[in-house]
Amino acid sequence: MICVLTGGTGGAKFVDGLRQAMPAEEITLIVNTGDDLLWWGLYVSPDIDSITYVLSGMLSRERGWGVKGDTFLCLQAMGQLGEPTWFHTGDRDLAVHILRSRLLAEGKTLSEATSIICNKLGVKARILPMSDQRVETRVNTPNVGELSFEEYFVQRWYQDPVESVRFAGASDAEPAPGVIEAITSADAVLIAPSNPVTSIGPILAVPGIRDALLRARGKIAAVSPIVGNAPVAGPAGILMAAQGWPCSIAGVAQAYEDFIDVLICDTRDARPAEALRKNGVRVHCTQTIMRSAEDKAALAREAFACVSPTLVANPDSADEPAAQGSAFRRLDREP
Repeated sequence: MICVLTGGTGGAKFVDGLRQAMPAEEITLIVNTGDDLLWWGLYVSPDIDSITYVLSGMLSRERGWGVKGDTFLCLQAMGQLGEPTWFHTGDRDLAVHILRSRLLAEGKTLSEATSIICNKLGVKARILPMSDQRVETRVNTPNVGELSFEEYFVQRWYQDPVESVRFAGASDAEPAPGVIEAITSADAVLIAPSNPVTSIGPILAVPGIRDALLRARGKIAAVSPIVGNAPVAGPAGILMAAQGWPCSIAGVAQAYEDFIDVLICDTRDARPAEALRKNGVRVHCTQTIMRSAEDKAALAREAFACVSPTLVANPDSADEPAAQGSAFRRLDREP
């Protein structure tokens, strides 16, 4: 069994590759819920929805979010009624939000509601929210004050300067049932090429999760969402700078320095990768840009090969020598 920490569109693409590379039943996904919001009175969990849609074959590949072939008649009607329409929800997408909201109103936890929806949609992988308690990513800007992540990212197109990011409610939250066990007992743990601040950061902010990564019995690999000195997509560079991290693979390494065994970066970062190796960081270079289904599956197999060659049919695909030890890791882990 492998465990994956994921969020955002980069995470959804990576998970799409995972499902091609190994049986879905052997994958447990711990998903960011810091983006969750109430929209038109409905509880929306954007990252859980994207992962669910990927694994059920429903995701719109053109948009990278929402349901393929969806219509937006309700959105249009709500606009005509004078309601906000900046967060685009399709009609079939709304059906999931309605069901989730009803289940939560009936007393189900977010974990239970997620499991019910996954079963109804035929998802075989195990999808776990990072927590059943509300944790909200808040982005502090100098011009309009504090925003929710979706306000910053979707409504305002991440055009505002960022002073800081915080995760409201994280200190009082607990990992959702199964999260800690999934991390500590997995054969390998993968960190998807998601924004390290607002997709993976909220997960790590939940008390107990970072400690579980330190105690994980399987090796841990993180895939960098940064190529060169820019994110593949989205505002990761801006947000990393607000955290005091450079927008580079060195910044990604810094974000995860206490628990990863290997950092996976793009071949275009071969020179900075060598600099990291001189500091004792194990780095594996491969193609990380996922333009096609083949690219996604190939990256998933490369990640498997870095942490456990037995997970892939062709373990020779990982050319990074295992002896390239890590100065990061922790406790009693062998390099």
